[in-house]
Amino acid sequence: MSSLVELNEMVEQWDRQDDARRIGSRPRTIAEVALEHSLLMPLPEEPFETGRLFAPRVDRYGQIPVRTNRHSVPIRLIGKRVRVILRASHLVVYDQNVEVARHGRLIAKGAVRLELDHYLEVLARKPGAFLGSTALEQARSAGKFAPVHDAWWTQAMKVHGERDGTRALIEVLLLGRHMTHEHVVAGLAAALRAGAMAADAVALEARKTAQAEAEPAPDARNLGQPPATVTSLHEWSLAHLPPDTRPLPSVSHYGQLLRRRRTSGSGHREGEAQ
Repeated sequence: MSSLVELNEMVEQWDRQDDARRIGSRPRTIAEVALEHSLLMPLPEEPFETGRLFAPRVDRYGQIPVRTNRHSVPIRLIGKRVRVILRASHLVVYDQNVEVARHGRLIAKGAVRLELDHYLEVLARKPGAFLGSTALEQARSAGKFAPVHDAWWTQAMKVHGERDGTRALIEVLLLGRHMTHEHVVAGLAAALRAGAMAADAVALEARKTAQAEAEPAPDARNLGQPPATVTSLHEWSLAHLPPDTRPLPSVSHYGQLLRRRRTSGSGHREGEAQ
């Protein structure tokens, strides 16, 4: 066997040989039995659930125990009992019938899996705990907290201070709840190049990236145009205001006041002359 093509040909030959095989003393070959598949009833629309069901309670740290490991859930669920389905490769957490978390299954005993997004609300109130958090460390290891996040965060702390700069970064991370990770990263990179250390600027650039992907490819004649610059949300909203159809203001009434003042002033001088 010297190539993948030769291997595929060998596999097809094995399949043909197996189709002519009979299982035990059955009168039909495997290929003949396979023709009965069209007569079988279709599979049910909802697949059979093979996962194991748990109903743990969320502790004060926003975590749930599942067998020997712990996993995070949104902190708003602290004190509530949730439903967990443990499958071969992952587990899914439900609050009532709504999925609230999904984690890859942990193999080692006593391991902890934390999702940074689950703690953003509490970290926004205590930004000093963000840097040393285990959730941030795991997000870096998983590639969800990219180097561009660190670069933008560093510049934001230089501009706004450590506390407010960290809060600005948390606002950027909250964008990931309604934007894709790739679009947020692109928005961070564009805002960093423009020196825009505000979450609104990142959101605007992320939306522009999403719109550019949805629009058709630009014409070759427009390739020589300069790249777009970062626009603040305030400027963008002013540019999209409806046209003002009100008439221009008039100053004719002020002229009447001036004539009255000249008339009253001349009468006063005549009285002084008498």
